Amino acid sequence: MSNKTGQRNKMMRWGVIAAGLAVAAYALWLMFGGEELPEGIASGNGRLEAKEIAVSTKMAGRLDDIFVDEGDMVAAGEVVARMDTESLDAQLAEAKATLNQAIASVGAAEAQVAQRLSERASAEAALRQREAELVAARKRYERSSTLAEEGATPVQERDDDEARYKGAEAAVDAARAQLTAIDAAATTARAQVEGAKSNVEAIRATIKRIEADRADAELKAPRAGRIQYRIAEPGEVLGGGGRVLSLVNLDDVYMTFFLSEQAAGRLAMGSEARIILDAAPDIVIPATVSFVADVAQFTPKTVETKEERQKLMFRVRASVSPELLEQYADHVKTGLPGMAYVRVDPNVEWPDQFEVTLP
Repeated sequence: MSNKTGQRNKMMRWGVIAAGLAVAAYALWLMFGGEELPEGIASGNGRLEAKEIAVSTKMAGRLDDIFVDEGDMVAAGEVVARMDTESLDAQLAEAKATLNQAIASVGAAEAQVAQRLSERASAEAALRQREAELVAARKRYERSSTLAEEGATPVQERDDDEARYKGAEAAVDAARAQLTAIDAAATTARAQVEGAKSNVEAIRATIKRIEADRADAELKAPRAGRIQYRIAEPGEVLGGGGRVLSLVNLDDVYMTFFLSEQAAGRLAMGSEARIILDAAPDIVIPATVSFVADVAQFTPKTVETKEERQKLMFRVRASVSPELLEQYADHVKTGLPGMAYVRVDPNVEWPDQFEVTLP
């Protein structure tokens, strides 16, 4: 009795194994369209992926509003959210008022320069007058000195002319000193003008910075695509670089899959590929091999025999053309599983079930 029971259990185990093999074979048959893949064509399973771009705030602040929802299509440069700008508006108003004061300071400094130049002109005229008086006093002194030596004029007259001559020399020296002082004052006034102008430029630069910050408060989509997630909501306070939205770039959609070392070794960049999604098995999407890893992803601890080396798997990426993606942007949904097929032998023709079929 026990022998019959053991034989029955053994037969049941073999039946389960046979059934499992039959299901696996049927699944492969369905996967390959009911036919085995011809020599020269390899395949791997994966999911449709796209580059994800974060729309983030440049500066810390409160999120004022979001203008899009998950799933919305947006254009490049479209405003998708806005940060609160109340503080920036106040800073901008203050900077503009300071600018007006600085411009007025430039005018006042330039008026000081004009005044100093006018004073210099007067001082130059006075100096020329004093120099002329000095020349006349010197000639009178020289003449009276000669006549006094000859006894033709009193010595007192000569002494008076000498005193007037010495006084004229002192007046010239004073006029020259005054002109030098005015020149120094004019130089100082010009420096004040340059300082005031520099202050104006600094304030204008501050205004530009604040205006740039206000512009950055409007968060724009860096690329055209579809909103994947709303990470933050209006009213939240975010730090600098805080993520607000997640955008899927529909210009770069691809499927990542894995091929054996033998298949990947024969695959060329730019080779034709086909993508068939599980959700739409009747649609065959054309693609191009855009990446083949140069490092194996699954490597045994010890690679010695040929059989072990064949266990190496390399990551491959099949990308859909941007033109096709633009045409079918509304149909692109990332995350969908499917199969990717590539021609490792370019001389092999695509089977009929892999002819391109689009909606």
